[in-house]
Amino acid sequence: MKEKEFISVIKNVLNSDYIGDDCAYLKDLGIVVTHDSLVEDVHFRLDYMSVWQIGFKSVMVNLSDIAASGAEPKYLTVSLSLPPMTDNDFVENFYQGAKAACGNAVEIVGGDITGSDKVFVSICAIGVSKGRKISSRKSAKPGYKIVVSGMHGSSASGLKLLEQGKNQPEKFIKAHLEPRAQLNFGKEIGAKVEQDYAMMDTSDGLMDALSTIANESGVLLEIDFDKIPYDKEIEQFAGWRDMVLFGGEDYGLVAAVPADFDCNGTVIGHVKQGKGVDLAINGEIFHYTKEDVEKKIFEHFKS
Repeated sequence: MKEKEFISVIKNVLNSDYIGDDCAYLKDLGIVVTHDSLVEDVHFRLDYMSVWQIGFKSVMVNLSDIAASGAEPKYLTVSLSLPPMTDNDFVENFYQGAKAACGNAVEIVGGDITGSDKVFVSICAIGVSKGRKISSRKSAKPGYKIVVSGMHGSSASGLKLLEQGKNQPEKFIKAHLEPRAQLNFGKEIGAKVEQDYAMMDTSDGLMDALSTIANESGVLLEIDFDKIPYDKEIEQFAGWRDMVLFGGEDYGLVAAVPADFDCNGTVIGHVKQGKGVDLAINGEIFHYTKEDVEKKIFEHFKS
């Protein structure tokens, strides 16, 4: 059973129009809401990640979802489940990291603390939609361009180094442990765009975001691999192209916007009639269906 299948089951049971994007857009309240959880030994390990970094990354994961909606991040609530021997320093360092990720524009306003056998972090983030147009994965249209923000594959490279017990190049390890949500890019698009548009973060990989937008919108995305921004030092790793395409936790943004819309970011392709993703690599075109992509993305529920 896969994560996406669980989500499909939940959507069918609840019959909700709110479930499906990075955030639920509660138009009547003028807010977007998202909720993410991080679990010890699934999303992080205490032997290579500091408590400060856990707090920092936990917040950035949620702020990335708000950025993907085009809203302005505003408030967070944080729930921590902690083992019995946890001391005050752990809690203080966690919240110092979380506070650093919030900066001056976002405020932690509450939450909960419970006991558990491992560390669990669960965060709800709220963004405001006033003066902004909120994205939907269903809004990519033929003639639109595909724009991305952020580097791709760096986090996956950092994780590989950590798993090998290495600490260099440090920039890749930092990309994994201390990711930066593309807040300015998301806010710029949400504030400036006038037409419907699609936007999604790359928490589960660039190809996952591209494929999801393509299939939710019922269109074909033509992507030029050579235009995807990535650190060239990634090419030292075996399977580096898969890191760029399928390595998750970079927290970049992918947007399908009108061709004449001016924004920061890198244009990597265009939207056409059809369905799925056509990827150009070295003059060859590789077609990816939804099923092709889901076979390769990170899976939380491995047997």
